[in-house]
Amino acid sequence: MKNTTLCYIEKDNKYLMLHCKKQNANNDKWLGVGGKFEDKESPEDCVLRETLEETGLTLTSYAYRGIVTFVSDIYETEYMHLFTANEWTGEIKECDEGELVWVDKDKIFSLPIWEGDKLFLKLLDDKADFFSLKLCYTGNTLTCAVLNGNDLLLG
Repeated sequence: MKNTTLCYIEKDNKYLMLHCKKQNANNDKWLGVGGKFEDKESPEDCVLRETLEETGLTLTSYAYRGIVTFVSDIYETEYMHLFTANEWTGEIKECDEGELVWVDKDKIFSLPIWEGDKLFLKLLDDKADFFSLKLCYTGNTLTCAVLNGNDLLLG
């Protein structure tokens, strides 16, 4: 299993989104910025490094919002540490993993995003307390979601 971070940087009711162009499971999907832990990193270390590498921004105000467990019949299990940020220094640079775009929060669900991302984006928007969300996928289809130990009804 792997550990990753994902951060949604907020400004003017928009998130900085990455339109992913890497040839992996996220190809052509829109998501926040982040990536895999390196040896000896904490979630905070990882999100700060990944954000700087992908965007050129140094986060100065951020919050650890939850942990998302991805279970798949194709990919290894992933623990994604989810953050939001609203203050930073630096200027946005080009990203070699795709295009960085400020997207209105109310337009995100019309973009190609993972079904499970819609669940945690709603939790972020609702200012939910720290949460644990388990998302199960068969292929690219979301088949179960469990929030803080309680099944969510899908569909």
